[in-house]
Amino acid sequence: MAVASLSPTPGQRALAEVIPAGRTDAGMGEAIATVAATAYTDPAIFEREQAGLFRTLPQAIAPSALLPERSMAVAHDGFGIPLLLTRDGEGAAHIFLNVCQHRGTRLLEGCATVHGPRLVCPYHAWTYALDGRLLALPRADTFPRLARGEHGLLPVPAHEAGGLIWAIPSPHAPSLADFSDAALVARDFEAFGLAGLHLFRRATHAVAANWKLLMDAFLESYHVRRLHSGTIGPFFADGITAVDWVGPHQRSAVGRAETLAAVDKGDWAALRAGITFAYQLFPATVMVVSPDYVNLLVLMPQAVGSTLVEDFMLIPEPPETPEAEAHWQRSWDLLDGQVFAGEDFRAAALGQQGLASGALDHVTLGTLESGIRHFHDLVEARLQDPAS
Repeated sequence: MAVASLSPTPGQRALAEVIPAGRTDAGMGEAIATVAATAYTDPAIFEREQAGLFRTLPQAIAPSALLPERSMAVAHDGFGIPLLLTRDGEGAAHIFLNVCQHRGTRLLEGCATVHGPRLVCPYHAWTYALDGRLLALPRADTFPRLARGEHGLLPVPAHEAGGLIWAIPSPHAPSLADFSDAALVARDFEAFGLAGLHLFRRATHAVAANWKLLMDAFLESYHVRRLHSGTIGPFFADGITAVDWVGPHQRSAVGRAETLAAVDKGDWAALRAGITFAYQLFPATVMVVSPDYVNLLVLMPQAVGSTLVEDFMLIPEPPETPEAEAHWQRSWDLLDGQVFAGEDFRAAALGQQGLASGALDHVTLGTLESGIRHFHDLVEARLQDPAS
């Protein structure tokens, strides 16, 4: 979908209105704040987060573009359990445990998507539809009175909205999941045409850092002109940031140019050229919207000091020429290879080393970093009261 056919939401437009004034405090705090070092280093806190966040709350785990056509499936192991993402013949997305209901065998291996209307277990050839139904099994006569309807794939609560697939990635997730927080931001993502974008590249990075250190990097713009001084830093105005919240999700706008006052806020292409919008989707997904492409970063905590990050790069349409392929590859190499892996992820790993040493009781946050304190407040509130 062409950018020209899209338009910003009222919330996106409101953030954009703040940026040209050069304010550095829109949505920011007014005083120094702190976060206890144990938030990043205590294994007991990590286990509470696993139980209270990742096994009970919806998370955006993939773009819809991962399964762009009907009758597709892909395995997903990043959350420590074997998952199976499918798009059935009617176009609906589902998530199941990647476990045959006969003897527990994995149905799919690897991370490549597969095409076809059914999944066949490699062990005994039990066959499933992509909506989870058990379709057939060899020698059915040897399973007298087997109720096929009771032996379909085990579902995980899932919801597709605004071009993202959300799920509670746990075999013990509540059966009646609340996806209302996903709906809150879906309209924003529709404004970017997210559901119609093409998946150009995806990669998974193992980062030796607590998942919240990685989230922190995308909750403030204070580091942009410093950490990214040799890559994207020069493109951004220093500290010209506006922030608000959509339910539990932070929405931010960072000025890319000093001349935004002259930009027509209804000209979506011009607005996106002057502002980078980013979304920190609770609990652990980040979306960064560049002028002509999008990166979705899904954080998958493995241990208190270890996180997998899957980066998806979404572009307007499949490249049709070698020149177009090379253009998008340069963008991928810049963001995934340099900015994220070489700078953001490296800084998080270095921070984990420092905090694990016990040298600090807490980290100190300035007013441009108040989004971090807000995020940690939300994490702590959810752990104390899951309904908050």
